[in-house]
Amino acid sequence: MTTNDLVEDDAGSEARARFEANLQRVEQLSQRIAHVLTHKREVPIDLQGPSQELYLKAGAAYFNEMIHNPAKVFEQQLEYWGKSVKHFIEAQTLLAQGKLEAPVDETPDDSRFTNPLWKTHPYFNYLKQQYMIGTQTMQAALAEMEGVTEVERKRLQYFGQQIMDMMAPTNFLGTNPDALERAIETEGQSLIDGLENLVQDLEANNGELVVTLADKSAFSVGENIGTTKGKVVFRNHMFELIQYSPTTETVHEMPLLIFPPWINRFYILDLKPQNSLIKWIVDQGYTLFVVSWVNPDESYVQVGMDDYVEDGYLTAIREVKSICGVEQINVVGYCIAGTTLSLTLALMKQRGDTSVNSATFFTTLTDFSDQGEVGVFLTDDFVNGIEAEANKTGVLDSFYMSRTFSFLRSNDLIYKPAIRYYMMGETPPAFDLLYWNGDGTNLPAKMVVEYLRGLCQRDEFAAETFRICGHDVNLSEVEVPLCAIACDTDHIAAWRSSYRGVQKMGSRDKTFILSGSGHIAGIVNPPTKVKYGHWTNSDLSLSPEDWKAGAEQHEGSWWPLWNEWLQNRAGGQIPARTPGDSTHPVLADAPGTYVKSLGGQKSGS
Repeated sequence: MTTNDLVEDDAGSEARARFEANLQRVEQLSQRIAHVLTHKREVPIDLQGPSQELYLKAGAAYFNEMIHNPAKVFEQQLEYWGKSVKHFIEAQTLLAQGKLEAPVDETPDDSRFTNPLWKTHPYFNYLKQQYMIGTQTMQAALAEMEGVTEVERKRLQYFGQQIMDMMAPTNFLGTNPDALERAIETEGQSLIDGLENLVQDLEANNGELVVTLADKSAFSVGENIGTTKGKVVFRNHMFELIQYSPTTETVHEMPLLIFPPWINRFYILDLKPQNSLIKWIVDQGYTLFVVSWVNPDESYVQVGMDDYVEDGYLTAIREVKSICGVEQINVVGYCIAGTTLSLTLALMKQRGDTSVNSATFFTTLTDFSDQGEVGVFLTDDFVNGIEAEANKTGVLDSFYMSRTFSFLRSNDLIYKPAIRYYMMGETPPAFDLLYWNGDGTNLPAKMVVEYLRGLCQRDEFAAETFRICGHDVNLSEVEVPLCAIACDTDHIAAWRSSYRGVQKMGSRDKTFILSGSGHIAGIVNPPTKVKYGHWTNSDLSLSPEDWKAGAEQHEGSWWPLWNEWLQNRAGGQIPARTPGDSTHPVLADAPGTYVKSLGGQKSGS
C-alpha cells in the first residue's frame, strides 16, 4: 500500500466519521423538533390570520366579476398565460439549441434575488421569472377587484402579498442557490448548523417560529447598551423614573422628561454612546428624566389607560417638578406614549394644570382616520381575538405584538433572516437595534382593549371625545407649544396620519419635522452619521402631500434643529443638578430594575 493510498484511506475515514456524526446530530435535532412541536403553545385561531369571511367575500366578488365582466377576467388570465408561456418557450428553445443560458429577463430588480445565478442559470432564472410573473398578475387582480370595500381591498392586498412573499423560491432549500452553494462549501455543515438554529428558536418560543434577529449573548443592558450614567430616583407600580447625571457644568433651568412607548424597552434611545439620543440630550445641557415602564404580568389585568395617565404621566410630571423645584417642565412622547401624552395634555387643560411648558411628539398617531399599514390588523376579526386572549391571560403577550410588527416587514424581519440562519447556518449578528427589537413587553388586558377600541378603531380622540380619568377630552385641547417628528417610511405610524393629528391640535405654536427612514431609524438618527435627511415647512394648513412638496429638504439629523426649538423653551442656565434630592433618594443605578423584570410588585415597588 502506497503513501497516497494511506492518505486517501485516512481522508475517507475522516469523511465517514463526519458523515456519521452529522447523521447522529440530525437525529437528535429531529427528536427535539418533534418534542417541541408536540408541546407547542396554543395560538387562538383569531390571531393566526384574518377571518375566513374576508376570503369568502373576495371569492364571491371574483366569481361575480367572472359572470358579469368575463372580458376583464379573461384579459387578466390571457396576459398571465401569455407572459408565462412565452418565457417557457424561450427557455425551452435555448435548451434545445444546447445553450445552458437563461432567456432575456425583464422582471424588476428585487433584493431577494441578488445571486448572479438568478439571472444566468436557466433553472434558477426560470423559477424566478415564473414567480415574478405570477405575483405581478395576482397583485394586479387584487388591486382591480370590484365588489369589496377599500378597507377590504387593502387587507386582501396585504395578506395576499404575505402569501406571495412566503412562496418565493428563495425560501426553499432546493430553489435557493445561496443556500445550496453554502451547503456544498461546508460539506453540509451549514445545514446542520441551520437546523440547530431552528430548533433553538422553536424551543425558545414554545414551538412557535420566531426568528432570532440578533445574538442575545452579545449584549447586556447596563453593561454595553443602555449605559448612559444616571440614577433611579422614584418608583411605583407603573414605572421607574431615571434622572441622568449631568455632563455639563450648567444646565437649562427647565428639565426634560421623556415618555417612551411601553410596547418595548426605553433603551432604544440609549443603545450605544454613538447613537444614544439620551446621552446627546444630556450633553446639550439638559436635566433629563426618562420613564422606564414596568413589564406587566397577569396581576395588571385591570390596569387601563386611566392608570397610565394618573399613576404614570401625571405622577412622573409631579415628581420631576418636585425634584427640580420648578413649576413647569418640557415633555416628550414616543409612539403610543406620544398618543397617551396628548390625552394627558388635553386632560390637564380641562383641569387647569399648567405643569407642561412644551411637548414633543416622536412618530405619534392621534388621528386614526387613516390607520396606514397597521390598519389591516385593526378590524374586528383581529381585535376580537386580541380582546379574548388578553382577558383570558390578563395581558397581551409580547409575542403577538412582536409577530404583528415583524409581518409588516416580513421579507426583512422574517424570511431573509430565516434563510441566513436556518438554511445557511449563519450566527445572528451582534446588532444592538435588533437585540432591542426582540426585547418586547406585555400589555395589560384592559389598557390594550381601551386603546384598540376607543382610539384605533373608533378614532374617538380626534373625531369626538375620549373618556380618560373621568373627563371627555378632544385632540383640539392640546394647546401647549409643540414639535412633532414623523418618519417618511414609517410602517407603524404613517407620517401623513401623524401630520393630520398635529393639524387638529389646538396649539398656536406648532412645528412639524419629517425625518427620513422609518419608525426607529428615523428617530435614532445621530448627527455624526449624516445618514438620513429631514424636511421642514412652516405652513401646516396644507395637505400632507402639498406640505412635503413645498418643504425644504435638509441633510443629516433633525436632532440639532429640535435642540434649537427646545432650548428657546427651556429657560436660562443654572448649575447642573445631581440626581435626586432629600425626598428622592437614589434607588438604583440606571437603567434600573424594571428594564429587566416582569411585574412591578415583584421588583419591589
